[in-house]
Amino acid sequence: MYILEREQRVSASREQAWAFLQHPANLDRITPPDLRFRIVTDIPDSMHDGLIVEYRITIPLIGTHTWVTEIKHIREGHSFVDEQRLGPYRFWYHYHEIRPTEEGVLLLDRVFYQPPLGLLGRLLHRLYIRRTLERIFDYRRERLAFYLSNTGY
Repeated sequence: MYILEREQRVSASREQAWAFLQHPANLDRITPPDLRFRIVTDIPDSMHDGLIVEYRITIPLIGTHTWVTEIKHIREGHSFVDEQRLGPYRFWYHYHEIRPTEEGVLLLDRVFYQPPLGLLGRLLHRLYIRRTLERIFDYRRERLAFYLSNTGY
């Protein structure tokens, strides 16, 4: 099992950050364009416990995958989890949290994941997967800073 943790401070309020994060369609806005990420299911304007969302994502050098996640453990305005039900990982559990600070909010991401393919997956993690996830989360950091400092997104 691997863990990817990220923290980011933005000047938005908790309400502004939650308004952005609770809308599943905004995931497209914070995903690198080369992944050709698209949501294929109808989605509501805001998430709810048990929401199932299906995406198509193209992973460079790997190909296009169906990714199905369930939104769960929502604490309105504070945190939620997206957990993979079907997708490129053997296991994926992504915890999101918003903590107020004096300057705005601290956004926390903690992803627990396990690549597929056993030993080969561990090798791929070392050579490719970890760097790809870091690049995706670096892009997310830039886009979240943009959208949450320009709160009219």
